[in-house]
Parts: sequence; C-alpha cells; structure tokens
Amino acid sequence: MSGDHQTLALLLFSTFVAVTLGITTWVSRRRQGSAEEFYAGGRLFSPMENGFAIAGDYMSAASFLGISGLIALYGYDGMLYSVGFLVAWLVVLFLVAELVRNCGRFTLADVVAARMRERPVRIAAGTSSVTVSVLYLVAQMVGAGSLVALLLGGTTEAARTWTVIGVGALMVVYVSLGGMRATTWIQIVKAVLLLGGTVALTTLVLVRFHGDFDRLLRTAAERSGHGEAFLAPGLAYGADWTSRFDFISLGLALVLGTAGLPHILSRFYTVPTARAARRSVVWSIGLIGGFYLMTIVLGFGAAALVGPEAVRASNAAGNTAVPLLALDLGGGAGSTGGTVLFAVVAAIAFATILAVVAGITLASSASVAHDLYASLRRRRRRTEPRSEVAVARIAAVGIGAVAIGLGLLARDLNVAFLVGLAFAVAASANLPVLLYSLFWRGFTTRGAVWSVYGGLVPAVVLVLISPVVSGSPQSLFPDVDFQYFPLQNPGLVSVPLGFLAGWLGTVTSPEVPDEAKHAETEVRSLTGAGAV
Repeated sequence: MSGDHQTLALLLFSTFVAVTLGITTWVSRRRQGSAEEFYAGGRLFSPMENGFAIAGDYMSAASFLGISGLIALYGYDGMLYSVGFLVAWLVVLFLVAELVRNCGRFTLADVVAARMRERPVRIAAGTSSVTVSVLYLVAQMVGAGSLVALLLGGTTEAARTWTVIGVGALMVVYVSLGGMRATTWIQIVKAVLLLGGTVALTTLVLVRFHGDFDRLLRTAAERSGHGEAFLAPGLAYGADWTSRFDFISLGLALVLGTAGLPHILSRFYTVPTARAARRSVVWSIGLIGGFYLMTIVLGFGAAALVGPEAVRASNAAGNTAVPLLALDLGGGAGSTGGTVLFAVVAAIAFATILAVVAGITLASSASVAHDLYASLRRRRRRTEPRSEVAVARIAAVGIGAVAIGLGLLARDLNVAFLVGLAFAVAASANLPVLLYSLFWRGFTTRGAVWSVYGGLVPAVVLVLISPVVSGSPQSLFPDVDFQYFPLQNPGLVSVPLGFLAGWLGTVTSPEVPDEAKHAETEVRSLTGAGAV
C-alpha cells in the first residue's frame, strides 16, 4: 500500500481519536462519582440520541468489514449475517426493551435479581455477561489488526500487534475517564460517520452499474468462479448435513443473541423512561436496517469489482473487502481518488472499532463491579457507590488486557464469524434467564442460576471442541486436533440447553416462588410504576 494511503488514513484516524479523547476529557471534568452517572450517563439522553448510540454500538467492525467480506466470498450464504442481525431487533423491540428498562437499573442481573436471591443470581449473570463481552471484544481487535495489516501492506506482524494493543489502551481510557456519557457521544459520532461512509460507497457501487442491481449480481457471480451457485444457497453451508445444521445454528444464535448482549441491554438505562427506551429501539431499527441492506450491496460490489480471489489474497477471512472496494471505486491503486476513499473508509473502520470496544468494555466492567464485586462484598457491608465505580474502572483495565491477548491469538478468523460465537453464548446463557424472569410466575433462584450456567458452560465447551479451535487449517490451533463437536456455532445445542436447565432447576427447587415479588415485577415491567 502506498505511503499516501498510510499517511492520509492515519491522519484521519488520528483526528477521530483526538476528537473522541477531547469528548472524554470534557466529560471527565463533570462529576462521575455516582453509579448512575458512570453506568447510565445520568439517564439524560433523548430517544433519538440513544437510538443513534444503540446503532453505533451494534454496527461493529463485524458488520462493516466481516459481513461484506463473507458476501464477497460466499455470495448468498454470506447474507445470513445481514438478515440475522436485522431480524434480531424485532425480538429486542417486542420482548425486551421496555420491560428491561422498567425492571432494572444498570445490568442484566438487576432484572433477574428483582425477584430472586441476589447473590447467586448476580454472580451467575455477571460471569455470563463478562464472557459474552470478551468474545465480542476479540472480534473488534481482530478487525483492527486486519485493517492495519492492509494499511501497512501486510509487511509486519509487529504493527498489527501494536495496533491491537493501542486499541485496547484507548478503550480503557474512554471507559475509565468518561463512563457512559462519553461512550454514548463517541457512539453517536461514529454512527454518523459510518452511515455516511456506507451511503457514499453504496451510491458509488450503484452508479458504477448504472443503478442496475441485476447486472451487479450477475457480474459478481461471473467473477466469483462459481457462476449461478454464487447467488443460490449452499456455497458455504450446503455441502453436507453438518454445514446445513451449522447454518440453522448460526441463524438461531444471531436472531436470539441480540436480546442477551450486555452492552445493548445497558443502553436502555440511559433514557429517562420506558417509552423513551422503546422509541430508541425504533430509531435504531431504522438506522440499522438501512445499514445492513447497504452491506449487501457492498459485499456483492466487492465480488464484482475487486473479485473474491483478490479479497482472499489480501485477507483469507475476507475482512478487507470494503477497503479494497473503496480503493477500486476511487480509481484504483495509485490514483488520488482511490487514495482518499481508501483512507476515509479505513479511518471510519478504525472509528467503528474504537467506539464499539468502548461500549462493550463499559458494559462488562459494570457487570464486574455492580454484580460480581458488589455481591461478594455484600455479606460484610453494603458496597459504596463510589467504591463500585472505582472497581469498574479497574475492571476495564483487566478486561482490556484479556481482550488484547485473545485478539492476537484469533487474528486470522473472520470478525463476523467471531461475533456469531458471542451471539451464541448470549442467546444460550442470558436470554433464557431474562425471559423466564419476566414471564414465568414460578421461576426460582435455582432455575435462574442453572439457566445461566446451563447455557454458558455448554456453549463455551462446544466452541472449544469445535472446528473453530482445532482440527482444520482455518482453526486457531491447526496443528492439533481435539475436535469432537462438528458444528462451528454451538447455538443449535446450547440455546435449548439453557432453557432446559432453567426449567429443570425450577421444577426441582424446594424454594417456593414469591408470588408478591412476581406480581410487583409484572406490574413494574408492564406499566413502569416504580422504575428507577
């Protein structure tokens, strides 16, 4: 890659970093001592602001880089991610958003603990939330490394390593100094930049084909080397029954996983009322829907203009398809237009990664401090809000370090695929306990704890013994083989196990469900009466 690309992209990226650090510094001067201020930004954001922030949180590097790359490589089958991520918002809107805002304060565990014994429930839910967040963070780190490898010509692993470390360090600064208020404004700025860049690229692709989408698809099919099969199901997931079950498993994880993502759930607490939370989701659905429709155009555009072979040569997992498309649309390598467009897209992708990792880190550090730390301290004396916020800041450092290490380990995997694993764990461990708590009158503490661990442990174990980790050339450890589970995504098995474990724990529990607490939770969730 030419020096002009590097210089301009790094200049634009540095400008974004400077602006966001300025926002963080400005916010840090405000009083951040209270838990409500640090975790929920004082609940002062409007539905439109929060809708943009939710969209910013959700439209990650996996969406911008990974999905377009998968479509460029596998055509129709790559679109599963676009469709799955979008349909998932219907589950959030109808089952989760308003009820969670009414029942909780800062985290998922607040909703469940409202009618259960707090300590075991908070420890289980906190553990699950941190696990999901770290998996999601790894995907963002991998995206950062892939982008820098492309930007610097892929000549040095050291640059890739230091980029991942730098992204981790910045996310710790954003969270520990600025809390939710700074993180939200960073998300809003990033959402505007990402949507603007995506609209521009989509328009250029359609102009190149004179608005003829059919011609775009046929050109993509011709360059793919697969012909009409590129536009039909089965290229990635139709080879045998194992891959078909993998397709179902991934779809299940994507559609159900969003409602269990900690950094998405925490967004509903940043608005003053449940109605505002619901309106936030409506705003975000519009923004996210438009974005995912455009990723389909970008994916097929990359296949048609750049070609799957060139994409695969740059990055085997397809993570660099969009920057390469931007280079081609601007006039090709060496042209001024190509240099500028490539640099802008690279800078937007960097901004996307930084903003998303800040949101996820805040949610996971909140789980550590508000759920795990507070529960362990509660037996001796009640945790002071100020000490809880201090622990959250320290937790952000630890979570950042873990994400950096895992991001370096998983650097050759597709980022959208990695996010699919995070969604599977969220759908298996968080969603069952959340739905049971909201809708099952007889749900008990044992059922809640079993539900979380009954989904979390199988999901993680199945990933460890799947082709993702060993047994194939694309695995994390290709030279060893301890693959016993054939599917790459565990959702088809682990999601039902989470629901089954919650039911089994409840029906075998000697605990008598508290009818009064359930009635209180039901009224509060449906009306908002008594909501914080």
